[in-house]
Amino acid sequence: MATRSEQLLAIRPVISSAKIYDSMSPDELFQNKTLRPIIKMQHDLFIAVFKNYIGKRKNVFYELSLTKQLAYIDNAIHKDMKFRNSVKGMIIGQFTEEEYTIYIQNSSALNKRMMNIVKERLLDSIQAFTNPQVLKAM
Repeated sequence: MATRSEQLLAIRPVISSAKIYDSMSPDELFQNKTLRPIIKMQHDLFIAVFKNYIGKRKNVFYELSLTKQLAYIDNAIHKDMKFRNSVKGMIIGQFTEEEYTIYIQNSSALNKRMMNIVKERLLDSIQAFTNPQVLKAM
């Protein structure tokens, strides 16, 4: 029977563009080997979670200009601690025990890396956050 760690590693996507070099810092290595695959795997969940976040805040997001929508995403990721901690939990919950041991050695710097990656994925997926009312009218 496969261990939890083996099962977690088996379901992660392979990111061929995430290169691994001997000269990389431990944080960059962790980012490319662990964070990027987990965040890619969780992408659809992050989209759903952010749509829920928008809805819980009275859909104000949909009334904003594109520039302000981008700032809204940035603010949610970097300033809203409840949302930020929720996203971190979705990522950390996918760590193996060995990865968690590495993570806790430098969690502050790794948290910054993971939040920046999630923010960029949400920004790149801005079209996923169209106003559902507009879609119904079409």
